[in-house]
Amino acid sequence: MTQGTLQSIVMEEVDDPPEVSRARVRREMFDRNFNWLADHAAEVYEKYRGKNICIAGGEVFAGDTPEQAVALASATHPDDQGSFVQYIPREKMARVYVDQR
Repeated sequence: MTQGTLQSIVMEEVDDPPEVSRARVRREMFDRNFNWLADHAAEVYEKYRGKNICIAGGEVFAGDTPEQAVALASATHPDDQGSFVQYIPREKMARVYVDQR
């Protein structure tokens, strides 16, 4: 996106029961992975500084790029639709995180 360019955001209500069910399953998978990272954050952050991590199946997968981390996670947990990627900064410093659930 170039400076000054506006993008449109389109929101729509989805009430198709099968789609809502699939979305609920994806959210439950994400929540399990998110909670796993919260429970293991100290050890993960210490071990993987300067790396991109992907959390899938309650495991951490690290790579130099997000794509590498996702590829490792997908190879081990191909059905996990709730994985997510995060970069762990090299330097340890105070940060503020907000859970917006």
